[in-house]
Amino acid sequence: MATEAFAFAGNAAGQGQQGGYEGIIMLVAMFAIFYFLLIRPQQKRAKQHKELVSALKSGDQVVTAGGLHGRISAVEETTVTVEVATGVKVKMNRSAITEVKQ
Repeated sequence: MATEAFAFAGNAAGQGQQGGYEGIIMLVAMFAIFYFLLIRPQQKRAKQHKELVSALKSGDQVVTAGGLHGRISAVEETTVTVEVATGVKVKMNRSAITEVKQ
């Protein structure tokens, strides 16, 4: 009976020492999944928004982050003036523009 107990204990100890790289491989795999599902798409969206904001010009029909629809009447370095109705102009940050309508 004692020899069987030692045999089982030796087998279990040997299996625990073989799995040293499995933890590292799992961490790398999880990081790769997070990168391709979360980080990369977010960077792509940020790049597209930056290009959209830098290409704004007077006369563009835009939608703001707050949901206002209007036409750009003036473009400055960090701000734009959006005309939301005849004679009603709102000055806001360029980064608040989320979409340019065609």
